[in-house]
Amino acid sequence: MLTFIAVALALGAVAVGVGWWLHRADELGRPRRFPWVSVVVLAVLAVLAVAAAALGVARASQERRLGAAATVLAGVPVAVHCQSLGQAVLDGGPELGYVRWRADGTPEAWALIERDQCRHLAAYVRSDKHRPTRDQVVAVHVLTHEAMHLAGRLGQAGAECAAVQRDAHTARLLGAGPADAAGLAAGYWRGVYPLMPERYRSEECREGGPMDEGLADAPWLAPPGP
Repeated sequence: MLTFIAVALALGAVAVGVGWWLHRADELGRPRRFPWVSVVVLAVLAVLAVAAAALGVARASQERRLGAAATVLAGVPVAVHCQSLGQAVLDGGPELGYVRWRADGTPEAWALIERDQCRHLAAYVRSDKHRPTRDQVVAVHVLTHEAMHLAGRLGQAGAECAAVQRDAHTARLLGAGPADAAGLAAGYWRGVYPLMPERYRSEECREGGPMDEGLADAPWLAPPGP
């Protein structure tokens, strides 16, 4: 839609210019001034519409990629939506992402990820994955965590522990190699998880603990970093 609007605005600017060229004098023969204001306004609006359309295409592409990763992690077809600028302005909550739950206790088939987290995810996907920033590590984990909710894990501690054991898988789904993926997962487990609010942590989330799912990607199996 924005593309069509941009084309219409550009054609409008051209039409105004052509109209002036064909009628450069009024009925009394006096020269008419070129309608700079109208042409410039239409041209600027066309450029803005093109930019908005390009951003929309990029956002849709990112959401498809994140949704595909979340689908693999959740084991069911799901979608991921990145928070829009308008939603971000109105959002005063601390959550970095969320999944809505139905009255029967089952999750909706989509997750919303906060705008900054989507920005960090995009930066991670574009990077070489060798040395992700702390923001990128957290953003990858947010995607994993919300995917665990989409899989039906309601409690925060349970979803968080399941997520830390799958962060490496998420990183690989986003293009990281095995070593870089393992490093990201270990970075979250050792540097971020211990600082999470109490309701997100559990003493049972550890190697050999009740929440240990025996996955090869578990971060406590990764060798210590440099």
